[in-house]
Amino acid sequence: MSRVTEIRYIGYGVPDLEAERAFYRDDWGLREVAEQDGMVYFATHGHEELFVVRLRQADTKRIDVIALATDSRADVDALAARVRESGAKIIFEPRELTGFGGGYGFRFFSPDGLTFEVSSDVARGDARQMARWEGIPQKISHIVMHSPDHKAAVAFFIDVLGFRLSDWLGDFMAFLRCNEAHHRVAFLPGPPCLNHVAYDMLSVDDMMAGISRLKQQGTDIRWGPGRHTAGNNTFSYFTTPGGFAVEYTSELEDVDFETHEAQVHVPGPKVMDQWGIGTGGPQTMPHPEADAGLFQPAEA
Repeated sequence: MSRVTEIRYIGYGVPDLEAERAFYRDDWGLREVAEQDGMVYFATHGHEELFVVRLRQADTKRIDVIALATDSRADVDALAARVRESGAKIIFEPRELTGFGGGYGFRFFSPDGLTFEVSSDVARGDARQMARWEGIPQKISHIVMHSPDHKAAVAFFIDVLGFRLSDWLGDFMAFLRCNEAHHRVAFLPGPPCLNHVAYDMLSVDDMMAGISRLKQQGTDIRWGPGRHTAGNNTFSYFTTPGGFAVEYTSELEDVDFETHEAQVHVPGPKVMDQWGIGTGGPQTMPHPEADAGLFQPAEA
């Protein structure tokens, strides 16, 4: 069955483009790889995805698009048909993409109103072998979103986009996979919006080195360092100048896409953070608010 197989990038609209641009380039550890038509594109060092962040100037902060990958044009067409049959609103039908990197894809509004793109045949970028202690991201690890009906959002991603359920945290947080990674997306209750974007680091040491660099450059940790139970990954959360939450993570477990059986983790202090030594907590993260871009397509 055709399905989503990976995360490509997150497109943001930000009121202060230069501040956000400097953060991702100079502090967070991404590479600025292109600027065209008012869009600025950033890639990681350790993965061939052409870019993982796209920024543009906007009057208010918003998510322009969450871009997902599939394996072929036939898969794009099949997924577009399933999205259409689900009743979700198509923004544009499968076509040749004209932005940086090209490709073939379509866009749609999720039932909650966030803009998604599914594509294939996008140009690949350069990747290099990374060394321990560099403290910069390898690639996007996962994204977490809020939904006013999070169980319906989970069902949409499973039934329409082909994700599989990996675990629940109580009945309020679901972790979904689209490849061997334990989770690529997760859902929480709340107004429709992005919660955070996580980036894989080469090792725990790299995560700690990244924390140190950010602190020295004026961006202190909001929550962490710690280790979650679902996925067994380490975590450290921060906010960008524009107010978006981002995470350094490492050691996210791999599972068998076909056979992994979901379990329910009972919430508790040592479940949210097995180490129990970090600063902050979920309450220190940005308060979720309905995204300003719901059901409003941005420029392609």
